[in-house]
Amino acid sequence: MGLEALNEQVKRDFSYLAFGGEDWVRPLNHSEGHVYDVVIVGGGQSGLGAAFGLIRERISNILVIDENQEGLEGPWETYARMITLRTPKHLTSIDLGIPSLTFRSWWEAQFGSEGWEKIVKIPRSDWMNYLRWYRKVLNLPVMNEVKLKLIEPTDEGIHRLHIEGPGAPSNLLLARKVILATGIQGGGEWHVPPMISEKLPRQLYAHTSEFIDFETLKDKKIGILGGGASAFDNANFALSQGVAEAHVFVRRKELPRINPIRQMEISGMIERFHSLSDTDKYAAMAHFFKHNQPPTNDTFERASSWSGFQLHIGAPWVNVEAADEGAVVTTPQGTFTFDFLIISTGLLTNPALRPELGLIENYITRWEDKYKAPEEISNPLLDAHPYLSPGFAFLSRDERNKKFLHGIFAFNYSALISCGISASALSGMKFGIPKLVSAVADQLFLDNREEILHNYFTYSELEFIGEWPKEEQALNATLASQK
Repeated sequence: MGLEALNEQVKRDFSYLAFGGEDWVRPLNHSEGHVYDVVIVGGGQSGLGAAFGLIRERISNILVIDENQEGLEGPWETYARMITLRTPKHLTSIDLGIPSLTFRSWWEAQFGSEGWEKIVKIPRSDWMNYLRWYRKVLNLPVMNEVKLKLIEPTDEGIHRLHIEGPGAPSNLLLARKVILATGIQGGGEWHVPPMISEKLPRQLYAHTSEFIDFETLKDKKIGILGGGASAFDNANFALSQGVAEAHVFVRRKELPRINPIRQMEISGMIERFHSLSDTDKYAAMAHFFKHNQPPTNDTFERASSWSGFQLHIGAPWVNVEAADEGAVVTTPQGTFTFDFLIISTGLLTNPALRPELGLIENYITRWEDKYKAPEEISNPLLDAHPYLSPGFAFLSRDERNKKFLHGIFAFNYSALISCGISASALSGMKFGIPKLVSAVADQLFLDNREEILHNYFTYSELEFIGEWPKEEQALNATLASQK
């Protein structure tokens, strides 16, 4: 088929669906400059999908900003080190039900249907190329190298977004609605245990989310802390780049083997999660955290096939010290010395950890404010998550500060407890994005409710212009009366 033919197919599909059209949102003027109806922070898959969803709803006065260079949004070409995505290839996501926008259509346009049948999972680099195509074919308004520093709410229902970066046209943007499509780390920060961050010099370790110069680690011995999928991705990648030994340390006595996401994909748990009670939501996500996400079988086989790979089960790090030889790690199984450490300990979610929320985080309702979990499943990591509306909106702890949070949506990993995995995994995107878009559109509509209703009630444009009796009949009737 070819990509050019696919591009034409996308245009044709949109014409059949009467895509786009005149915006219905009333423009808002402000003395400080242009007011966007929506600014989306993050130009990765979530942000692009949200932008498409809004435009499809005839909300086009939007802007997507991303702190990275064009084509490097999200983790795929930066710190993601898996060979393929972990999700099944047949799952659809940000296409939002348009067949010609699916990854499969993009793939088959280049490699044919036989090529599609040959791949088991989507190659990571090809997924990034698909996102680049998706942005281009939809002509989405993305501004790169723009970083959000701070959200400043106003009494006027507008948010001042303080920005910086080489791509920033100024130091301020104005927005009625703000969508934080900031990915896994967007609700908090990547976590490095204090035992490591407070005792080791920075040159001896890195979190998996960071750039790692593997060229300098050739023939070296590294230790990796963590038993999730990312730990094995990094072990395999490191060994493929010439690292001599990669030791993975897992505190559990056996690796996690169950991936709850697979069950959620077929049971209705993803698309209907919002309908659960708080009790059920909390219990479901406590169970999710308990299992963690295991490495995929192919990733584990690749990593463990290297002669330099070592796996240590039931081996938590109880102490870490810096030495002349590198980092000395103590576990119940003994002491190990490494040239470098890679930390795969996930993240912490809490609005207080996000600098851009500094002026408003104290207003944001957390789960601990709304629900006290049974002792056997209570988890402070879950309690610190924001308690969101079904449409991903922040909710205020009190009525007085409600207006400052109005219009801010967390379409990132922090929505996990409130909205399930619909904003944090490809499996949930096709369900989460429509809910988000609907919630944003509803707010915009209700914000202008008085004007919209006034225009409706006073609407007087004539549509029907028929006359009766018709002119010829009226003339005949007149002539007949004159006889």
